[in-house]
Amino acid sequence: MINGKKVAVIMPAYNAEKTLKQTYDEIYRDFVDEVILVDDNSQDNTKIVSRELNIKTIVHKENRGYGGNQKSCYKAALKSGADIIVMLHPDYQYTPKLIPAIVCMMAFEQYDAVLASRMLGNSALKGGMPFYKFVANKFLTAFENILTGEKLSEYHTGFRGFTREVLETLPLAECNDDFIFDNEMIALLFYHNYKIGELSCPTKYFKEASSINFVRSCKYGLGVLLVSIQYRLAKMGLKSKIFKPDARKLDLTTELEYYFQ
Repeated sequence: MINGKKVAVIMPAYNAEKTLKQTYDEIYRDFVDEVILVDDNSQDNTKIVSRELNIKTIVHKENRGYGGNQKSCYKAALKSGADIIVMLHPDYQYTPKLIPAIVCMMAFEQYDAVLASRMLGNSALKGGMPFYKFVANKFLTAFENILTGEKLSEYHTGFRGFTREVLETLPLAECNDDFIFDNEMIALLFYHNYKIGELSCPTKYFKEASSINFVRSCKYGLGVLLVSIQYRLAKMGLKSKIFKPDARKLDLTTELEYYFQ
């Protein structure tokens, strides 16, 4: 615990057997009370490696998508009693060594959510981010800042932390089950007036690190534009899907599929 807060690290996994151990080994266990992995019906031995590492593991019987995977992760973390939840991709693209910094920013009640930004410190291109993704990231972030009226350096990082209150309040059940889920979460954080902190994070791009292809990247980009427009319209009074009073939150009464342990 940190400042009396229980900390859980959640890992949404898909075909991560080659990088899972390396990622897990760099988690400072003195700062983390529990590690939970959700295997989204991987086609490799991710769940076996996870079991060998003694990680609490949930296995989806069918693929639910990146957003659907996160929903299971957050349900499991909340059910475990965690006060602070950090999402870490098990592909070793982000360094787990920053978990203590992310956690402390929330444990001492300075922020409600924290994003590890690849765009602070100019580390994205140095870490091997493809140039077209770098340009797209910059463009989409600028567009989103204009529509939201905020000043984040990046909206598209997969390394982020949340307080329990955030995950219990946001209508995550209504969010998309694909990659746009991440972007919807940030829009909802602003919509509900939560404070978001950022810190600089180096990144690594290599063969085993997960990444969406060009076509899915384009689909994601269009989704980002749509979410930003919906957010602006919602602030003007035109509610839609996730931006409405009766939007559904995560249902913690339902059982997760099963533990592979």
